[in-house]
Amino acid sequence: MTRPVYILSLLSLALLFLFSCSHVHADSHFEGFEAEDDEASDDTLDPNAYKLSHLPLTRSDSDHSSEPVPNPTPIPDPLPKPSPEVPTSPTSTAFDYWDEDEFEGVPPQPETPNEVSKPADPIDNGTSDSDSDSDPKPQTTVPKKKQSYTIEIAGVSFLIMFIINFFTGKRENENIALSWAAKFATKDSIFEKNFSLMGIGEGEDSPLLLKEGQNVFKFYASGRRYCQGLLATMELKSRHDMISRIYNMIVPCRDEISFEVYMNEDSMDHVVFALAKKKIAKVMHKEVRDLQRFAGFVGQPVGGRKWVVDELSVISESKEVAGDLITEAVLDQVFGEKAFEKHGKGFISMHFSDQHAGKHKKMLLFKFALPDVKNMAEMSRLVALIPYYIDLIGRYKLSSQARSKTESARLKAAQEAHKELQNARQEAIQRKKAEKKKMMEEAEAKLSADAIRKREAKERARQMKKAMPKIKMTRAY
Repeated sequence: MTRPVYILSLLSLALLFLFSCSHVHADSHFEGFEAEDDEASDDTLDPNAYKLSHLPLTRSDSDHSSEPVPNPTPIPDPLPKPSPEVPTSPTSTAFDYWDEDEFEGVPPQPETPNEVSKPADPIDNGTSDSDSDSDPKPQTTVPKKKQSYTIEIAGVSFLIMFIINFFTGKRENENIALSWAAKFATKDSIFEKNFSLMGIGEGEDSPLLLKEGQNVFKFYASGRRYCQGLLATMELKSRHDMISRIYNMIVPCRDEISFEVYMNEDSMDHVVFALAKKKIAKVMHKEVRDLQRFAGFVGQPVGGRKWVVDELSVISESKEVAGDLITEAVLDQVFGEKAFEKHGKGFISMHFSDQHAGKHKKMLLFKFALPDVKNMAEMSRLVALIPYYIDLIGRYKLSSQARSKTESARLKAAQEAHKELQNARQEAIQRKKAEKKKMMEEAEAKLSADAIRKREAKERARQMKKAMPKIKMTRAY
């Protein structure tokens, strides 16, 4: 056993000797690399072993495209790249990169202030010293202009004024509506004496007014002979809207209240009558259908009878109706020359007709202007006209001669209305036929030539069949 072990040990020693000899022989051909292997095997690479001053500086074209990126935790680079702004040395080689180990014996170049620049601090707020070296001129800071808040202040001021005006205008409209209701719709008032039910509810504590908007209020009353009920609508100025308030300063307008009295079917005869100020009367005669069709302007009657003031115009179906509805009491209370100056300032118009367009045909319409809160009593005589004319129209009967004229006029109007309806229906039918024909033409335009020929052949066959005489066949027994 000892002999083979001894032989193996000799062989191993011989192999080791040959290996060491080949290593020494290889090293003899490459000088200057002896210490590198020993140092690489013994020591680690020292980051501070290489200084920027010991290396000749060269400039690479690829460095211009990259910018230094700050890193809060920089990794030490054993061979830091030179700054892109440093000028190239006249003694540098034409190579882009310098390898110190490839060329031995080259003495290190002395450090010059023109060639060496201070390395950039990695912990910097995104800036480098190379920018300051390239731009030696001091940077001049332009002073910022003082910000102006004029537009913001104006906008906020307008918004505050708009909000304040909304609440104050809303309160003003409510005060006007409540003042009117307190004067004419409370206990012992004119509506309480003439109607048994007031307000929008059935109980005693039901509210009198219904608010439909910031400037629209409604009042309802019922329970009186000759009529089904009364609806009053107050349309006030838009005081809550600041823009509308400014517009009303330029173009003045007034607060208005309108009354609609729905008469019973058997309580109103053939009456078409209107009384209004001259300008409003002309507009009503042109736009209101029943006045345009049945009535005309009526002048002052002959005989020295009292009549309305010159500021007003009368539109009536006949002089008889106008004379019967403008009574002495009305002239003395409101529409006379002396009374109108004092009590008729708020009068706008009134319109009675049994041919109104809509659900209720027989209606009495009144329109007045509302005074201020403190002067609400000025329209007391105007409001008193409503129950007066309800009773007057309810009891009024036309004469036989006037009735025959009104009936013929209404018959003629009904025939014209029927004719207009038939014309409208014919126009609708013709319109549908034209649309259908147009659709068929568009469909034919999309068909192919074979389909068109088949369609024409089918149409010719239908026409021929239609032109053939009809033969009735009977069966003889």
